[in-house]
Amino acid sequence: MERSAEPHDPAPSHDPQAQEQTPAFDRRMLEFLVCPETHAPLSYDAERQELVSRAAHLAYPIRGGIPVMLADEARQLD
Repeated sequence: MERSAEPHDPAPSHDPQAQEQTPAFDRRMLEFLVCPETHAPLSYDAERQELVSRAAHLAYPIRGGIPVMLADEARQLD
């Protein structure tokens, strides 16, 4: 049996829409996540892709569908 000299490598997608899509945050995670500073419940801001702790006045970013629950990464709320 002969093997091809070149390994099979599918062409990468050049669809800009496919590249812009990021994994969505699973809202069911809100049942298990709390603010790391106050242990208070969080709310999900879909527009800003953040988890908001009203008790701590912080908004934790969501990157690639994964919440970044670090105070150093959080945005201070007014």
